[in-house]
Amino acid sequence: MNGLPVNTVDTLFVLISAALVMLMTPGLALFYGGMVRRKNILGVLMQCFAAMCILNVWWIMIGYSLSFAPSNGFWGGLGWLGLKNVGYAPMPDYSSTIPNRVFMIFQAMFAVITPALIIGAFAERMKFSAYLIFTLLWATFVYAPICHWVWGSGGWLKQMGVLDFAGGIVVHTTAGVAALVTTIIIGKRKNLNHSPAPHNLPLVVLGTGLLWFGWFGFNAGSALGVNEIAVNAFITTNTAAATAGITWSLLEWIRNGRPTVFGIITGCVAGLATVTPGAGYVGIGSAMLIGILASILCFIAVAVVKPKYGYDDSLDVFGVHGVGGILGTICVGLFASKAVNPQGADGLFFGNPHFLLTQATAVLIAALYTVIVTFLIYKFIDIFLGVRINEQEESIGVDLSQHREHAYTILE
Repeated sequence: MNGLPVNTVDTLFVLISAALVMLMTPGLALFYGGMVRRKNILGVLMQCFAAMCILNVWWIMIGYSLSFAPSNGFWGGLGWLGLKNVGYAPMPDYSSTIPNRVFMIFQAMFAVITPALIIGAFAERMKFSAYLIFTLLWATFVYAPICHWVWGSGGWLKQMGVLDFAGGIVVHTTAGVAALVTTIIIGKRKNLNHSPAPHNLPLVVLGTGLLWFGWFGFNAGSALGVNEIAVNAFITTNTAAATAGITWSLLEWIRNGRPTVFGIITGCVAGLATVTPGAGYVGIGSAMLIGILASILCFIAVAVVKPKYGYDDSLDVFGVHGVGGILGTICVGLFASKAVNPQGADGLFFGNPHFLLTQATAVLIAALYTVIVTFLIYKFIDIFLGVRINEQEESIGVDLSQHREHAYTILE
């Protein structure tokens, strides 16, 4: 590579990891698409693929610069707009072994899937035009600054000592909290007395499998090289997902008298989301505990808290990703160990209670910022365009009302 000091093995590993993370968004499309009613599946698929298209372009034009260009502690600079000055030499602040452009495209896939996660909260009732504007504004004013705070060169939370290996704060907390805000503001779906069952459970299972597979790139790839941290992240990711799937099934069995397919895959996703911030900082035993805690708290959020308060988070984005991201970030403050990663920190159970306070403070700050800015973005769009489809459009479904397409030829 023109004699530049680049490690080709690390570069290939991160490029493959980027491809795996890219696959997560189509996986999410199938995961969400199978969960909604059949008249709305194409709307979800369209939203996910639109996110892949517009956010990749946004990332190249302004997103990467706002998130990662060296600047002040709050927001990245403008020096990397349109990938200006982003070349094939490594950027030492992020990695000394892979080209800056490789790091850029890896991070692009995170920027795509984070706003896409929010889709599940307002599924079946948002205008497609409003969704496009919401996604771009949210990525610009929520994702980019928080990404810079936590991961960017000079980011103020990073300087404070906050650790987020692969996106507990940047991805899951922000998306989950934004999901809760949007689902409360947009209101419940019409004429629904209870959450409908997934219309195509095999699609949900396939989507889960693709998410689990892609998550290895998400977490292990965040080591940015072929090393022991990547190996640890790979194993802890797999372990937490498996443990959480078992735990959710047991909880269902105890509470409802039987385990379900939908339950076990929900548990797996909860485990994956919760281990994400600590995958490269915690050991395998801790990952098992994280998986157990993930299913217990997310199960309570989905099965107890949501029915009690009556908000219509269509696909449980807050209950799984939001709760998982918050819990996982706190768990880093509990279970992180320098014996696992010398570049990390010791948590409460390894003699450092102050670090737990640091993690909790970061979650609170990110969540509060996300609530305020998401609310403002939503209200801005609603004033000028209107966010929600009308009752007739909702009745016939977004597939027809927004896209004039049928997913299935069989009459309902």
